[in-house]
Amino acid sequence: MPAYPREELEEMVERWLAANRQAEREGNWIKHLGVMYTEDAEYGWNMGPNREFIARGRKQIEDWALGTHMEGFEKWRYPYEKILIDEKQGEVIGIWRQVAPVKREDGSDYEVAGIGGSWFRYGGGYQWCWQRDFFDLGNVKAMFMELAADGKLDPSVKKRLSKLARGQPLPGVVPIHASRSIGEKLKGIVAMARTVLFGV
Repeated sequence: MPAYPREELEEMVERWLAANRQAEREGNWIKHLGVMYTEDAEYGWNMGPNREFIARGRKQIEDWALGTHMEGFEKWRYPYEKILIDEKQGEVIGIWRQVAPVKREDGSDYEVAGIGGSWFRYGGGYQWCWQRDFFDLGNVKAMFMELAADGKLDPSVKKRLSKLARGQPLPGVVPIHASRSIGEKLKGIVAMARTVLFGV
């Protein structure tokens, strides 16, 4: 990985943060973030023990990562709390929060607990060539359940969850390894039940 001038990476981060704020204001992630990736960039994140999302190339990033996967999240905010820049490796870590566009009855934000962030690799020309997001999937699910219970879950998100529950995959989602058989899954459930109930 090549080294880059510190000032260039700092400028890239400022441009990225400004683009994010504009995307949040307008609810248009593709328009403001798509141009910030190289043509051959790669962007992914984990979606559970055996699923990954991966988009290869700017078109897939725009269509899938910033398009399909952001449906229902157009007005969510992802404020960055901390940025770490490594100019020698041309990499950046950004730590962010996930805040829903609705509030609880007491006026507090619906916010995903835990920590989230993005690991970027700079590709020159004020564009990322690689990105990997990380977040606590269990806390995201808990937030969806709370929003659903309070009648505030976005209809687009409801539709997506319904599709996933029926086994309809979202674009770019791939298995990490071969699926376990029903027998293997049952064996794991029984073993975990023994551990919880009897400590063995």
